[in-house]
Amino acid sequence: MSPGRYTELFFLDEATALAAGHRPCAECQRDRYRLFGEHWRAVHGLTRVPRADELDAVLHAERVDSAGGKRTYSERLSRLPPGVMVADEAGHAHLVHASGLRPWAPGGYGPARAGAPADRMRVLTPPSLVRVIAHGYPVGVHDTALEVARALR
Repeated sequence: MSPGRYTELFFLDEATALAAGHRPCAECQRDRYRLFGEHWRAVHGLTRVPRADELDAVLHAERVDSAGGKRTYSERLSRLPPGVMVADEAGHAHLVHASGLRPWAPGGYGPARAGAPADRMRVLTPPSLVRVIAHGYPVGVHDTALEVARALR
């Protein structure tokens, strides 16, 4: 990583990047960044969209605990919008999706499995980002998460 330069990170999809506590890139994803910023502004009741460094400070605090590990929290599945990432009791990551919980893998998502609305899940996506997604920010997902939707057409 080059100090004062871009963070050289690449993810399977936007849902994975958000779960890791990252926002859309302000340069290479300019339209997504602007849309994200408008949702952030609305969710947080702000009069202006925060600068990238202001967003990054909040996201860093929400994604890293005092020991430098991944910060998570527990929530009922019924309270989580599609596009959020969660971990099951074995620690495996899943995408909350309209078709069910889609297991994450480096190359894409597996077949959906049902989750009971009352199930408590360990949420991997930071709380501010969950609120932005719940507000209606359309999270980009890998094509493997869209296969069910295509098959139903």
